[in-house]
Amino acid sequence: MNDLGDAHLRSWTLRLMALLSADRQAQLAWLSGQETETKDVVEEVELLCRVAEGLTERGVLAPGDLRTISRRLGTMDAVCRAGFWADALSTDPAWDDIRALARQFLVTSLGDWRQPLPRPARTGMGND
Repeated sequence: MNDLGDAHLRSWTLRLMALLSADRQAQLAWLSGQETETKDVVEEVELLCRVAEGLTERGVLAPGDLRTISRRLGTMDAVCRAGFWADALSTDPAWDDIRALARQFLVTSLGDWRQPLPRPARTGMGND
């Protein structure tokens, strides 16, 4: 991949990790009434984890274990993936685990997990 593409994918990775690492209240405020499906969030994060492996191999991202996040998501059954993410954030302890893992990734990559949240999309997760 070219440098511009890698830079975009790195930015996408860091923005999504910032959202996943945020406190639950900040995540809920970011959602602000959006009806984002949990399964869509899981699919987006799983894709990101696969893409990030290539970025790490090319030296674009600091080594950070996004595979652990992917494995944690893999343990979520269909019931946990159903419904809205806002509800899952409050009821499914898996999201607390993912929050801690995302924080660890950001500390390794940027030195601090506290990062600005991405601009909310009008629909879905968005990546701008």
